[in-house]
Amino acid sequence: MTRINLTDYEADADMPREAYEARLIELQHRLELIQSAYISQNLKGIIAIEGWDASGKGGLITRMMEPLDPRYTKVWSIGAPSKPEADHHYLWRFWQRLPGAREIAVFDRTWYGRVLVERVDGFVAKDRWQAAYDEINAFEALQIADGARIVKLFLHVTQAEQDKRLEERIKTPWKRWKTGTEDYHNRSQRKAYLEAYHDMFARCSGPGAPWHVVAANDKKTARIAALEAVCAHLAQGVDLTFPPADPALVKIAEQALGKSLDIKA
Repeated sequence: MTRINLTDYEADADMPREAYEARLIELQHRLELIQSAYISQNLKGIIAIEGWDASGKGGLITRMMEPLDPRYTKVWSIGAPSKPEADHHYLWRFWQRLPGAREIAVFDRTWYGRVLVERVDGFVAKDRWQAAYDEINAFEALQIADGARIVKLFLHVTQAEQDKRLEERIKTPWKRWKTGTEDYHNRSQRKAYLEAYHDMFARCSGPGAPWHVVAANDKKTARIAALEAVCAHLAQGVDLTFPPADPALVKIAEQALGKSLDIKA
C-alpha cells in the first residue's frame, strides 16, 4: 500500500513568473513531442485528474491542451451520470470515453467518483463503494495491459486557499460560472473527503498507475509539477526520436517543389 498524507503537500511556494513561463514552454514542447510519438507509434494515454473544488484543475488542463493536436486529444469533464449512464455499471460510461490508438484522453474527474462523492454523500451502499477499489484496480490494469499509459494527478489545496478562491469566483463576474452550491456542500464535507482521499491513495496506487499528489496552493508551481509528472509518465519506455522521412515522399516533394530538399535526420 502507498502511504500518502495530504498534509505533506501544503507548501505555499511562489514560483517567479519568469521562471514559470520559461519552464512551461519547455514542458509544452515536450508534450508536443510526446504526442507526435504517440501518433506515429499508435500509442495511447490516459490522464486522470482529481482534486478539491477550486484546486486549479481547469487551469492545468488549459495549459496542457495548448500544444496538443485536438484531433488526437479529448478532454472529458465528468459530472453526475445521465439517466442512461446511471442504469449501467458505473464504469460503463468511462469505457465509452477511453482513448483509441494514437489518442490521449484527459479526464477532469474520473471513475474515482464511486469512492469519493458517491461514498461521502451516500449515493451507494457501503459494500458497493468498498468493492469499487478492486474493480477500479482491475479496470486500470486492463488499460495498462492493452498498452495505455495512465497518469493520475491529485491537486491538493488547503482549506484557507480553497476559501480564497471560492470567494474570488463569486466576486468576479466572469468566474461565477465556475462555482455553485455544490462547492459549499463539498466544503462542509472536508473531513469525510480527506478520509476518502487517503483510502483512495492507499488502495489504488499500483506501480503501473500511481497517484501523483501536487501541492496546488501556488497555481504556477502546481502546473509545472503536474506537467512534469505527465511528461515523465507518458514518455516512459517511449521512443521519442524522430522517424526518418519517407524516401518516396521526399522524392515526390522534390519533384513537386522543383528543388532538392536537405532533409535532416
